[in-house]
Amino acid sequence: MNEINSATFVDIDLLKIKRMIPHRFPLLLIDKVTRVEKWKGGIGHKSVTNNEPQFQGHFPDNPIMPGVYVLESMAQTAAIIVSHTLDMIDRKLGIYLVAIDNAKFRKMVAPGDNLELHMKVVRQRRFVWKFEGEAKVSDRIVAEASITAMWELLDE
Repeated sequence: MNEINSATFVDIDLLKIKRMIPHRFPLLLIDKVTRVEKWKGGIGHKSVTNNEPQFQGHFPDNPIMPGVYVLESMAQTAAIIVSHTLDMIDRKLGIYLVAIDNAKFRKMVAPGDNLELHMKVVRQRRFVWKFEGEAKVSDRIVAEASITAMWELLDE
């Protein structure tokens, strides 16, 4: 994936994320988003910890982050990129998953891992956005997918 242009990026912390998307614990799956560049992409970050509820059942003796949670983390990163691009902080923006294509899981994600979610805007047409993404741990790709989402403004 191409690097994000460092001259125009911003970093978004957890408090600002909560002002941009409606997700909350236990389904808020990103801690911050860095290197966000409008219309281009950004990198989500998730510190995977053993006390997360999914590890009680997936799997107690060998905890592994469910693949759908990795994909959801990627989708939430994409939602932050859309929200930032459209200047939708403190607005009720609904962003909905439309499609996941070509999802591949390369390595397992476990407690103690720092998940990086590299999301790049591929196409944007009106309310529909398509992203290419890679999830990485220690610079190794653990998952990849194309994610399509649509948005609507809920507070008008």
